[in-house]
Amino acid sequence: MSVEQTVSEDDNDIRLDRWFKRHHPGFPHALLEKQLRKGLIKVDGKKAKTSDRVQAGQVVRCPEVSGLADMPKPKRKVNEQDFAEVRKWVLYKDDNVIVINKPYGFAVQGGTKITRCLDDLLDGLTFELSGRPKLVHRLDRDTSGVLVLARSAKSAAQLAKLFAGGGDRSAKHTIEKTYWALVNGSPLPPVGYVDLPLNKATKEGGDREQVVVDEDEGKYARTEYRVIDSLVRKFAFMELKPLTGRMHQLRVHMAAIDCPIVGDHKYGGGTTDGEAIGVENILHLHARRIVIPAIGGGKKIDVSAPLPPHMVNSFRALGLDIPKK
Repeated sequence: MSVEQTVSEDDNDIRLDRWFKRHHPGFPHALLEKQLRKGLIKVDGKKAKTSDRVQAGQVVRCPEVSGLADMPKPKRKVNEQDFAEVRKWVLYKDDNVIVINKPYGFAVQGGTKITRCLDDLLDGLTFELSGRPKLVHRLDRDTSGVLVLARSAKSAAQLAKLFAGGGDRSAKHTIEKTYWALVNGSPLPPVGYVDLPLNKATKEGGDREQVVVDEDEGKYARTEYRVIDSLVRKFAFMELKPLTGRMHQLRVHMAAIDCPIVGDHKYGGGTTDGEAIGVENILHLHARRIVIPAIGGGKKIDVSAPLPPHMVNSFRALGLDIPKK
């Protein structure tokens, strides 16, 4: 028996040891080195080193005896009630994929201080198939909305490569993602692009990762934006389309043009004048829609997710109209 995980677009081109630290924080580095030397941990069926960089769509395989079974377990055990809850999130299902509406504040994968996450609940989404669905991309814990799960290893590999392909809509095969956000301020012009390269950095005095604009060594990143509605230039309801898939891309790009997302304490949107009238000071970023080309003999998928309650309440408090489509 072995454990397999497909590398997501968010993890594209990171070191293998960093990938393990991110997804299996309890896995000892020394044990990782030992298992790699013995060839017990492989990437796409080949031996690897900790310094190797993994690519989206690759499969990391570990035998269960490698130590993954000894990872810290969630403090809260999942039960049938939890499985019933996650099944309510399903927006779309076919033989290849499941699309869910991830709630605000719910982590996709485990980590420090996270007692329950979506990865814990995937056994509740097997439905008529025997295998649990696989994560092929992620949303930040406080970002709500459409999240895609693959129902087989084959569809996981296909989806991961599509996600890694970016948002070049001139290409025949691409995934189109649309987000809705409430931002502080309102950009000028009201329709345009943000083209700023991004890089990961460590905050001084700690190991907490943050993403920054880096003109010298950053990776190409492009976001298409459009103001849907605004309120006296204090707030704007934005449509955002990431044409590349960098970590925290939308959050950093909006902050870079002086329109940080409301409630984004990490990137400058942590204070807002709207609290007095009912705008909650938590992240207002929602993965609204995803369009996926046909895979595995299926059909093109176009799924939208309704806004989370806190964003609905904030829009109503500001008198902003919410489009039905």
